[in-house]
Amino acid sequence: MTELSSPCVNFSETSFDEFLETRREPAWLLSLRRAAWQTYCDGDWPTRSDEEWMRTDLRSFRLERFAPPMAGGGSLRVDGLLSRNVELAGNVASADGSLVEQHLADEVRQQGVLFGDWESMLEEHGDLLRPYLEKPLVESSYDKFASLHAAYWTGGRVLYVPRGIVIKQPLHSISAMGDGKTDLGRTLVILEEGAEATLLTETASSDESATGFHCGCTEIYVGPRARLRFVNLQNWGLGVWHFSQQRVRVGRDASLQWTTATLGARLSQVNQHVVLAEPGAESQVNGVLFTEGKQHATCNSLQHHAATDCRSDFLYKSALQDTSRTVWRGMIKVDQCAQRTDGYQRNDNLLLSTRARADSIPGLEIEADDVRCTHGSTSGRVDEELIFYLQCRGFTRKEAIRTVVTGFFQQIFDRITIESVREAMSNAIARRVRDYE
Repeated sequence: MTELSSPCVNFSETSFDEFLETRREPAWLLSLRRAAWQTYCDGDWPTRSDEEWMRTDLRSFRLERFAPPMAGGGSLRVDGLLSRNVELAGNVASADGSLVEQHLADEVRQQGVLFGDWESMLEEHGDLLRPYLEKPLVESSYDKFASLHAAYWTGGRVLYVPRGIVIKQPLHSISAMGDGKTDLGRTLVILEEGAEATLLTETASSDESATGFHCGCTEIYVGPRARLRFVNLQNWGLGVWHFSQQRVRVGRDASLQWTTATLGARLSQVNQHVVLAEPGAESQVNGVLFTEGKQHATCNSLQHHAATDCRSDFLYKSALQDTSRTVWRGMIKVDQCAQRTDGYQRNDNLLLSTRARADSIPGLEIEADDVRCTHGSTSGRVDEELIFYLQCRGFTRKEAIRTVVTGFFQQIFDRITIESVREAMSNAIARRVRDYE
């Protein structure tokens, strides 16, 4: 796209060299950053001819409006929604790419659990983390945004749970961003064999109308017979450009429950890939999208069955107001060796405006012959008879519509094991609902 090809002084060769000089990192990591920067320089920006981007309009995006996060620049404090009324085993908070605070309960730390920001984790446990950075789940060559992130990433969090350790209380992290700022945070989660944890992550801006640029990456390794419950809330301001690569590898007889909610951002483009890499792996991915105004949210999801006897369950629900748009491209990919696969994906859309648009594009790519794979998609408007019925029971029209919308998402909320988190997500959506057009 020619609009993205102009020189950017904030992300230039000179500024990149200056950026590296500020990093207190080992030589091997700086070498990885330089390689990623070269990939970035050699690559092209996505265009409408690329399958993942053909329904995303990037013409208004200007990289030159944003600058890389500066070390020590985090001072913004934003309260998290997911952590309210939850007794936590640990917490990590960052702002504008810099650490604000972190905490891990002593009894959890004594079990060998690591949870904290990247700078301290690399300084103290670089040998443990190095293999995951040298051979990441997200390749820097995936696209221009991935290579930019691999070169410049700052901030984020690391969670490492040793073999057989069960963390009973949830862990929480929040990334906050000021108006016009940049967040290039990276999340790495490693659960070794038989480990179990619940991780709550969320993003937030200084206010609902704030602008900004987020280019992030999430990589999760769920070891054999491990159990991970992962909840993610994207709640940026309505002027933020949000680009994210998310990858999970699930091991033998392990399970992943991943619930994600997309509420904020002017434009959100997420690639969410789950690889069931070893026999008996299971994943349940639940998604909630609520869009308003001129918001655009795209999710490219992949359920990759790469081994036998694996099961995947994918459910995304979207509610759209005003002239907003959602795009979901879902693929179940079954390798030839992945016999006895059980894969399911579904996307339901509730249109709260005659001008909103929801595109659902489910797909199957099956090479094995002993499988059960199904997919489906629905789109519809609010039933006026139901609104009338609720009004007859004393609800105002706005209350009735809120009740219908939260009921639409209830199937996903019910899958979240922490009651206060269910309520936080439900309330965050309900307060955005306006009258039905």
